[in-house]
Amino acid sequence: MGKKLSDAHKVWATRLELFENVKTISDLLDRYGLEVVPTKAVSTQRENVHYIKKLRHIFGKMRITEPRPKDVYEYIDRSTAKILARREIALLSHAYTKAIEWGYIDRHPLKGQVRLPTSKPRQRYIEDWEIDECLSLNSKYKKGSVKVIQAYIQIKQLTGMSQGDMLRLQPSKHFLDEGISIKRHKVANTTGKQTIYLWTPELRNAVRAALDARPVHISPWLFCTKRGHSYMCEETGKASGWASMWQRFMERVLAETKVIERFTEHDLRAKAASDASTLEQARALLSHSDSRITGRVYRRKPERVTPIR
Repeated sequence: MGKKLSDAHKVWATRLELFENVKTISDLLDRYGLEVVPTKAVSTQRENVHYIKKLRHIFGKMRITEPRPKDVYEYIDRSTAKILARREIALLSHAYTKAIEWGYIDRHPLKGQVRLPTSKPRQRYIEDWEIDECLSLNSKYKKGSVKVIQAYIQIKQLTGMSQGDMLRLQPSKHFLDEGISIKRHKVANTTGKQTIYLWTPELRNAVRAALDARPVHISPWLFCTKRGHSYMCEETGKASGWASMWQRFMERVLAETKVIERFTEHDLRAKAASDASTLEQARALLSHSDSRITGRVYRRKPERVTPIR
């Protein structure tokens, strides 16, 4: 975009001129890729670029008013990866939502016309005794991987914080007198939603355990590598080192405790939502703006109701 603001304005004006006469789906996807995709998480950006490439190959030459529900159903039917194809169509649908916002069309050609089956959410609920088993796993050292992950599990089951947000925690930045303050990384460039997890004795103890377990005390990160660096790679949006450490920890859990079924990071997040007293509390813990996704995906305990009589 240039080194000076004036240069950036010129480049942006040129790009807007290119988008004044958007006629094909390829044109629409170009603008979507330029303006919308960069606002998403790095890992999501990579996925979106791949989706756009596939969509452009099939739909690119169509005029933006041309696609019919029949075309979408055929696209998915011909795909050997149905779940992936549905995600690609979801991106196309969002591009059409933006097309209405940008003034290219007045009516969404797919919304309300295409009904695709959604994948069944995971139902794995981690029982309290399973957490106790994980926390009882012996560590050969006072610091390091086992102690770190045990503290991580304790914080996660209390807050439901996402992996990306937890691994980006910096005590000097996020720890307030009131509690732990985060702005969800996933929506930082969109809603900018902020959450403060108020201090409780249990949360303070879990954080203290995480601080004590760090292999390097002089580090800006609550969870850090042996060199004091963050596990998160901002260029890729991944935490490969952490994933490997988690994998090794789970292998020990299955081999040395009474836990017989593996669980994931996401299952821990779901446990926090499931253990919340209400759906609204669960939504707030997970920093969701809409409780529908909280209820459908993360509330995994059976719903208990009192009979009428």
